[in-house]
Amino acid sequence: MAELTFFTGTMDCGKSTLALQTDYNHRRRGLAGLMLTSHDRAGEATVSSRLGLSADAVEVTPSSQLWALVAARLTAGARIDYVIADEAQFYTSEQVDDLGRMADELDVPVYAFGILTDFRTRLFPGSARLVELADRVETLQVEALCWCGRRATHNARTVGGVMVTEGEQVVVGDTDGAGVVGYEVLCRHHHRRRMTAVSARVAESGAEPLPFAAS
Repeated sequence: MAELTFFTGTMDCGKSTLALQTDYNHRRRGLAGLMLTSHDRAGEATVSSRLGLSADAVEVTPSSQLWALVAARLTAGARIDYVIADEAQFYTSEQVDDLGRMADELDVPVYAFGILTDFRTRLFPGSARLVELADRVETLQVEALCWCGRRATHNARTVGGVMVTEGEQVVVGDTDGAGVVGYEVLCRHHHRRRMTAVSARVAESGAEPLPFAAS
């Protein structure tokens, strides 16, 4: 019987890379799949990896009806041998229910990829529902590292290199340092202290504190 599997980890641990590799491996076997994504860093309807790989996908919005989407494609004669759902933390609880229904009623394996918690260390609704429903929850073994060298366990949102703890839950950004709003993975110790790589360098250099609040 098909399973719903949730692969999770912090940013920078290779979730989208594994999603793309999973799709590639299945296609090499002659299978046809459905790729889903939401708020990818590269733009709409794309699954992209920081290694430079990418593939077309169906953009999932809060109003997307995933069961109806799959049913319409199957009715039209399309093959769907597997489903890959990237950035699944952004899906609604109802959309995650649809993913489970695909595995149960269509016998189609579903592979979901996403982070567990937001920059405030709170569960995303989609991730919470996946933990509740998934047959298996797999933590990726490629460890992202905090600037201090410890294993990164938390995703921090930064504005100009300064960590913030308030704001909208979903704001698209990346960990490459580009743009005003960015993200950085931190260990729990430095997330609690709100110490990013930039603020650590400032503290080490003895420079004057930044002229604005950190949150």
